[in-house]
Amino acid sequence: MLLIDAGISASRITQALVLARTDPDEVNGILISHEHTDHIKGLQPIANRIEDAQLFASKGTWEKADSIPRTRITVPDERKESLSPGDKFYVGDIEVSTVPLSHDGVESIGFILRSSSGEVSIITDTGIFTDEMASLTADSDVFIIESNHDTEMLLRGSYPPALKRRILSEVGHLSNEAAAKAVLDVFALEKKQRCVLLAHLSQENNTPIKAGKTVADILADAELYSGRDLHLDVLLRDRMSVIFEM
Repeated sequence: MLLIDAGISASRITQALVLARTDPDEVNGILISHEHTDHIKGLQPIANRIEDAQLFASKGTWEKADSIPRTRITVPDERKESLSPGDKFYVGDIEVSTVPLSHDGVESIGFILRSSSGEVSIITDTGIFTDEMASLTADSDVFIIESNHDTEMLLRGSYPPALKRRILSEVGHLSNEAAAKAVLDVFALEKKQRCVLLAHLSQENNTPIKAGKTVADILADAELYSGRDLHLDVLLRDRMSVIFEM
C-alpha cells in the first residue's frame, strides 16, 4: 500500500485511510513529489505513526527538506530512499516509475504506479506538460493531472504580481486549459477508456465546477466525452474522494 505525499495532518491521513477501509499499518511506502510544505508538512508525524513505511523522494527533495528546520524529516537513514527522475523500483507488488516535472521545487517528480490491476499516473505541481510526460503516462488507466487555476481568476485575484508570475511560469502550475491539453496529448498517443481525475485545485483561483466544465468543454470540442470515452472527475481539496477500484 502506497501513500502519495503528506501535505495534511497525520490525523486526517489516518482518518482517510480508515474511511477507505485501510489499516494505516498496511502502508509500506510513502512517496513524496517535492519539498513544498503543502506536500510534506504531515510527513514527520505520519512517518512516526507508520513506523515500517519506507519514505521515497528525490535526492534534491531530501537535501532541500533537510536544510530547513520546519521541513527536516528525522527518521533512521535506512528508511529514507533517494530517487532520481526516471527511476523504476518496486514497493511490494507495485512497480513505481518517477517522472521529471517542471516545478520550482528541487528535483520535483511525478509517479506512475503499475500492478496487475492496471496503471495510475500522478502528475501535479508542474508548469508545463511535456511530450516526455505524455509518452510516459499514455498507458494510464487512471490519469491524475493538476488543474490548478483558472487563468482569468488568477489574473484578477488578490495574489501579488510576483506570485501570479510564478504560478503562470513554466515552473509553476497547470491551468484548467493546460490540464485539458495534457489529457488530449495523452489520448492522442493512446486512445483508451480511462479515468481522468483533476487535482491540486487552487482554493482562491479555481472552483471544482469551473475546472470540470472547462476541461470537459475542451475535450468535447475534440470529440472526447465523459461517460463515453473516459470518466472525468474532480478531486476536492477539503474532503476525501470516492474510492476508485481497479
